[in-house]
Amino acid sequence: MHGTLSTAKDERLRAAHEKAYAMPLKDFHPGAPRLFADDTLWPYFERLRAEEPVHFCTTCPVGDYWSVTKYNDIMHVDTNPAIFSSDVKYGGITLRDVGEQYNWPSFIAMDEPKHGPQRKTVQPMFMPQPLDRMALLIRERSAQILDNLPRNETFNWVERVSVELTTQMLATLFDFPWDDRRMLTRWSDLATALPKSGIYENEESRLKELGECADYFIELWNERVKKPGSDLISMMAHSDATRHMDRDNLMGNLILLIVGGNDTTRNSMTGSVLALNENPDQYAKLRADHSLIESFVPEVIRWQTPLAHMRRTALQDTELGGKKIKKGDRVVMWYVSGNRDEDAIERPNDFIIDRTRPRTHMSFGFGIHRCVGMRLADLQLKIIWEEILKRFDNIEVVGEPKRIYSSFVKGYETLPVRISA
Repeated sequence: MHGTLSTAKDERLRAAHEKAYAMPLKDFHPGAPRLFADDTLWPYFERLRAEEPVHFCTTCPVGDYWSVTKYNDIMHVDTNPAIFSSDVKYGGITLRDVGEQYNWPSFIAMDEPKHGPQRKTVQPMFMPQPLDRMALLIRERSAQILDNLPRNETFNWVERVSVELTTQMLATLFDFPWDDRRMLTRWSDLATALPKSGIYENEESRLKELGECADYFIELWNERVKKPGSDLISMMAHSDATRHMDRDNLMGNLILLIVGGNDTTRNSMTGSVLALNENPDQYAKLRADHSLIESFVPEVIRWQTPLAHMRRTALQDTELGGKKIKKGDRVVMWYVSGNRDEDAIERPNDFIIDRTRPRTHMSFGFGIHRCVGMRLADLQLKIIWEEILKRFDNIEVVGEPKRIYSSFVKGYETLPVRISA
């Protein structure tokens, strides 16, 4: 990575550090999307972990919330669904409450007993045998995408590689019409976008497009009811737990699967290139020993933390970290902070591709809502890097990334890179 880029980043982080340590904790709103878009979130979470690991924010424009920032406290919240609910009827899984017009229940935003049966419907797709079959397809497509990349010219890695590969995989999981596959990317972006993101013009246009998403999938659903295949839509259409879903429940599960299969993997894929450029010693280590891909992949997923947080709602009065949480309070688990917790992970701010315990991270969550597609995410990242290392000695980042305006999806809109011939 060019020295000027590193210098600009250092200066930005120094200024953020000064600001975060000068601000009273009572004024902290660590979920402000601008902190994530500017990559200036780190000192705020560092200070919270050290001084007030369970912190109540009263300055958020969309409502008060608790921030849980330490690894073990986050795990406590995540593994106690009887106390901390993810159900959409209480507001859902993001800091911002789900609006009534987007009240689409999905199994990640459901409590038991509804959650388990719906999740189990799609789980077989992510078991070892189907993944072995998908691995061949991922490798073939990765090779094709990489072989068609330009040499000696700048291009956007997000668009040419990360989005394209993950969208192709999504189309396969749904057996979605191939020529329309970029619609999946668009719907994924729309589902998680904030009003100030610039992704959509207004709520009316957003709802209209997402309504078109529902109409498209209902048509596919009706086809698969009559003629099932081995895809996710067919699985849901022929399972007792999901075959009678209403439109809203279907839409909720589809959006969950689209976002889970698209945003998280594509942002880890982009983050991997950025991380290696910011840590050239680790890039050299990986080039010298390709077997390190096995530990490199989970380290990327920890370092990137593609979903920065998950939110719960307290179902009863409870206590955490010495703080009294009231029934109905929003409780935000900051995975992005837990993954940098010095008490749980050695040298957590360093990117180290040969860690002894690289899977000690919380990017996939814990408990009943642990990411159902985590093995597929690992697999895609592993294969793309196996194929990259066969072809390219260096993928050079030649400009600042543009990050997504969101404190939920931690990702990238652009990453300018160059590959030398």
